Amino acid sequence: MGIKAVGKYKLVITLERRIPYFDKLMGFAVFFPQSEKAVKKYGSKYGTASKYMIYNGPFVQKGWTGSNLSWKMVKNKYYWDKKSVKLNTITWSVQKTPSTSYNLYQSGKLDYTSLDSSQTNQLKSTKGYTTLNQGATFYMQFNIAKNKHLANTNIRKAISLAVNRKGLVSSLGGNNVAANTLTPPGLTDVNGKDYTKLLSSSAESLYPSSTKKSEAVKYLNKGMKQLGVSKFSFKILADDTDSGKKTAELLQSNIEATFDSKISVTVQNLPFKTRLSRSTSSNFDLVISGWSADFADPISFLDLFTSTNSENNGKWKNATYDKLIADSKTTSSTSKRWSNLTKAENILLKDAGVAPLYYSTTASLIIRPSVKGVIQNRGT
Repeated sequence: MGIKAVGKYKLVITLERRIPYFDKLMGFAVFFPQSEKAVKKYGSKYGTASKYMIYNGPFVQKGWTGSNLSWKMVKNKYYWDKKSVKLNTITWSVQKTPSTSYNLYQSGKLDYTSLDSSQTNQLKSTKGYTTLNQGATFYMQFNIAKNKHLANTNIRKAISLAVNRKGLVSSLGGNNVAANTLTPPGLTDVNGKDYTKLLSSSAESLYPSSTKKSEAVKYLNKGMKQLGVSKFSFKILADDTDSGKKTAELLQSNIEATFDSKISVTVQNLPFKTRLSRSTSSNFDLVISGWSADFADPISFLDLFTSTNSENNGKWKNATYDKLIADSKTTSSTSKRWSNLTKAENILLKDAGVAPLYYSTTASLIIRPSVKGVIQNRGT
């Protein structure tokens, strides 16, 4: 890729090959242009405080030192369309707990705040309550490279069918939704139709909203016969957050209850950084993972499970999948690209390369009704 500045306000980008989703990719923050002059001027301090950044948007940040919990966004008098900016100042305040934030909202000191799961359940009918689509999916990732039992496709299918996803999202609270695809709904449309509606219903059937015991046992027996075992055990690795603990505990309960004594499951909850280190080094049997789209296209999810992707911690491999993903990145045909992506995701789902659990599609928010015109960043 070559980048050339043409004048003060134009960048010309030359690609080695066609990238069908290039425009969406440019919405990813890491591709935003930087001022070389400012980066060199501030050096290692660049971006560490308000005074070590420059601004070309409608607002200028003021008062952030890098560690304080309150700052302001002030109208940028140099913004090209400043006449359309109605607000003069936005004050940001970081609170340690959702309850503190909501108390400040109730007392009129905040106009906007996020809500935790218990607040969400209490305030869904309150005026000003709204939700934000985050485009995220949580899933089970199996260590196919190191665990011979979980390397068996039938056993992976059995485990997925044992999960009560509806019960899981109920336990987690908030606005999570049971998942039966890797790519979350609402991420992108194909000719006016949600991308996920193009996926195979037979692939999605492996990820039911409630436990399918008879089907799960059938797949388990088939898998154990293939391996020549009558029982086995494995460990679930998850974060030590409230949601991580609840997810792992429910999976443990579902799996052991469905298969009686044939599968024994233990749980290990670790701090995020430790869990992430274990994941990236493939030091796990089954890990609860999650991904939020970097940009609004299924490739942001599907590229993760190509055989050489560094995020493919379970080392699932499928040559046809790899080729479909590779071809989707270069084809000049839009219809062919969507066909490649849907075929690839169907392969991943039918093989239970990973097992979707739930979509964290919405964050709960409450916004003072007098505040109009707020457009939320989807998290992508």
